[in-house]
Amino acid sequence: MSDNMNKVIMQGNLTKDAECQDVGNSRVCKINLACNRSYKDVKETCFIECISWGNLNKVVEAYTHKGKSVLIEGRLKLDTWTSKDGEKRYKHVVVVENLVLLGGPGERKPVSDANEDLNQF
Repeated sequence: MSDNMNKVIMQGNLTKDAECQDVGNSRVCKINLACNRSYKDVKETCFIECISWGNLNKVVEAYTHKGKSVLIEGRLKLDTWTSKDGEKRYKHVVVVENLVLLGGPGERKPVSDANEDLNQF
């Protein structure tokens, strides 16, 4: 077996609206997810940065916004860069491969407009 498994499945609420930008001939969207966990009398929240590429971004831009509950399936990726002071920096992000919209605040875009976008897939 040459490949290891790299699979992440999370459910949580978006902490802000998606930030989308063009990168070359592609478009990338960044969303931030808050996943809550409770045990005994302790509550903790984990904040995770997620990125999506390609046609999935049409759904991200049309339907996701702050407070929306989503289920994300994807993989972990390690981003590295050098800071302004020359220090090497690292962070893990989740590359979204599948996104399921769950309950939460209403949709941002009318369904008829979004359906036109989705028909382009």
